[in-house]
Amino acid sequence: MSSNDAILAQVVALMTDLKASQSALSAKVDEYQRDTSATLNALQQRVGEVVLPAFDPAASTPNLKPYKVHAYDNQRIDDDYVEGATDPAKVAPASPLLLPKAASVSVSPSVSTSKLAPIYTSRIVLTTYPGQAGVTPIPLKWGDKDPRVRGPIIASRLPSSIKLRNATGAHGGSYSIYRALAIAIRELDANHVPDLHNTEPVVKIGPHPAWSDPEKIVSIDPWGHEVKDVYAKELKDGLDIRPTIAITKAHMKLMEVEDLVKRGKLNVDGKIVVNKQGDLMVTKGAVEPVWYLPGIAKRFEVDETTLRRALFEDTGGMYPELITRPDLKVFLPPIGGLSIYIMGNPDYLSDPTKKLTLRIHDECNGSDVFGSDICTCRPYLIFGIEEAVKTAQEGGVGLIVYFRKEGRALGEVTKYLVYNARKRAEGGDTAAAYFLRTENIAGVKDMRFQATMPDVLHWLGIQKIDKMISMSNMKYDAIVGSGIPILERVPIPADMLPPDSQVEIDAKVASGYFSHSQAPIDLATTKGRTWTGSPD
Repeated sequence: MSSNDAILAQVVALMTDLKASQSALSAKVDEYQRDTSATLNALQQRVGEVVLPAFDPAASTPNLKPYKVHAYDNQRIDDDYVEGATDPAKVAPASPLLLPKAASVSVSPSVSTSKLAPIYTSRIVLTTYPGQAGVTPIPLKWGDKDPRVRGPIIASRLPSSIKLRNATGAHGGSYSIYRALAIAIRELDANHVPDLHNTEPVVKIGPHPAWSDPEKIVSIDPWGHEVKDVYAKELKDGLDIRPTIAITKAHMKLMEVEDLVKRGKLNVDGKIVVNKQGDLMVTKGAVEPVWYLPGIAKRFEVDETTLRRALFEDTGGMYPELITRPDLKVFLPPIGGLSIYIMGNPDYLSDPTKKLTLRIHDECNGSDVFGSDICTCRPYLIFGIEEAVKTAQEGGVGLIVYFRKEGRALGEVTKYLVYNARKRAEGGDTAAAYFLRTENIAGVKDMRFQATMPDVLHWLGIQKIDKMISMSNMKYDAIVGSGIPILERVPIPADMLPPDSQVEIDAKVASGYFSHSQAPIDLATTKGRTWTGSPD
């Protein structure tokens, strides 16, 4: 072999070795990329989780009953695999809850809660993400006329439901915090699921055409009172589906109504006014809010992303999944709900041939319960009840809707701060500065925002309102704007105004509230009394 051939052979051998090295390197790079990708995917699924030091289940628990050992205890508690969609026996505990039932025990004051057996695992699930392993929300088609196609609302974080949830938030509205407290102090089993036997409504409500219109009802679940029946199979299969509406019957006793009976202004008929003491027979319901976020955003003319961000930020980041789970379109907000009181036949609410009298009332604890005379709230509520009863006794139906929107949804603390500012104002408590005092403290004069208020009327199937007991243009405009005509508006009678409420009435009439009378030209002349008992 010549020297040239030898050199060429060496070059070929080197190129062959280089090619083999490149192939090996490429394979190694591909392996590293796969490993990196898998690591990043795993990290993404865990980015919303915090691992804390593990509790010691063997910690001493003197005088307390231990938790029962459960078969799932030996499984990986961070397992993301969910084998069956609705079979609780096949669902791995992909939840921060320990699956063993928490024994209901009374905690002695001498026993430190730090020594109690743990309720939760050491893993905190802050949030989940669309497409995360095992996360398969129950399909939800808001506004479908078939409740099975629409799908149940699942908000529970119990092991059988946490990866099937199709809603953010918690049942019970603001009362969900008390539930959490009861669990923390071992008064409530963290795994408790309501027994719905015999809880069904006492009267049938709906379905009505508005239930299948995804834009007519966006703030309550139209099927929230029918859970036990329409989702019986899902409940039997182990899904934690909870009613958000309950309907019952009761006698209602108010001293003002008793007085109306004694004065002959209301008649005892044995059906609605049942006796001379003025006891009223009513059908009543309680409704918890269930928000369909795309519908809420459209109703308030904002984009859904901004709505979600505002709800997240101004609840102190309480619900991260408002941000991380855009696929979850339903939110159970931590706010108060509403109550309905029906005088007369509930079927008449949806019958346009029957006369309907309505009072929409926003909560005012100081007046409604304790009789404060600085506002017109309780007298107006009583007047609404009186007119509702009269309409029912004349063959129609009366309806009171009571919203938990204390202090114009500003809250009672803010309301009382405003009272202080009004009474201490230079020049006295005047109608001229009535709204200004609220704006100075709250930044806005009213946060009731009646855009979603008509939803409950559509849920009840109401097609027209013959008599509305209200001066509020916001309420009137919201109802009429939603497609329900109002034939007559009735302001509070002058002889029912409490002693210190003229400031409120004159300020509201001057600002455009409905009234048959005129406000004074100079609102500064309308003054409320001081704390010592008389106007300045």
